[in-house]
Amino acid sequence: MTSPPALRTLAWTCAVALALTIAGCSALDTKQRELIFQPSDRIWQRANMQGMDDVWISFRSQHAQQDVRLHGLWLPHRNPEAPVMLYLHGARWNVTGSTLRMRNMHSLGFSVLAIDYRGFGQTEPKELPSEITAREDALAAWQWQWLAQHHPDQPRVIFGHSLGGAIAIDLATRVNDEQALIVEATFTNIRDMARGFQWGWLPVGPLITQKFDSLSKIKQVGSPVVVVHGSADALIPQAQGQQLYEAAIGPKQWVLVDGGTHHSTNSAGLPQYRAALSQLQGLKNP
Repeated sequence: MTSPPALRTLAWTCAVALALTIAGCSALDTKQRELIFQPSDRIWQRANMQGMDDVWISFRSQHAQQDVRLHGLWLPHRNPEAPVMLYLHGARWNVTGSTLRMRNMHSLGFSVLAIDYRGFGQTEPKELPSEITAREDALAAWQWQWLAQHHPDQPRVIFGHSLGGAIAIDLATRVNDEQALIVEATFTNIRDMARGFQWGWLPVGPLITQKFDSLSKIKQVGSPVVVVHGSADALIPQAQGQQLYEAAIGPKQWVLVDGGTHHSTNSAGLPQYRAALSQLQGLKNP
């Protein structure tokens, strides 16, 4: 039987080990969030925001128990009956880095609302984003009261590029009034992305806190799905886009842009975008 002093020593040792484990997990989670999001508040040097309006979306974060003020850009279409697209950008650049893609989508007949997650651009508070906070931010933008008041009868579409595609897929599992989900150059999950790195043979799966498991979630999306990928995407393998497409329950479209890279697919594939969107039943496309 263990003596009381030994029990105290064991309890103290366990407490220290637990504290070190928690501290280590916290540091690991922080590093993952930094690497995945790479948030920036710098304006992209080639951003063209002409004709775009600044918008602000305020809500109370249930996760962080704090007030959030999202900044976004609104690019209205000249046709008042145009469908509305919620644009969710990827890592590194804030919403100003997406102005070209916004204009491309606008040219296909959409009014486009793009937002910055917490940690990006002018959105407040300035904090390191996470999978949970990005989820909250996307949902708040989708449920934005101004959008519902000014465009109550317009069909709405969710669009996500790269990391934004994972956020878009998650959003589509949480709402039921989207006309379609479009994802471009996005991945199956963070674990699969990690396997593609030089150290991918290491068993890092149990250590991943920011899972972004789109491969499982896309099976829960009931609206039409369009998956777009470039054949020359060196950042996210084409095979991951194909896996997402195959997992979607349909109706669905697979758009492979020949020669498209992670950054050029949107512009190079516009004719293919137009063809795919024209096949979505009930979606007005001026």
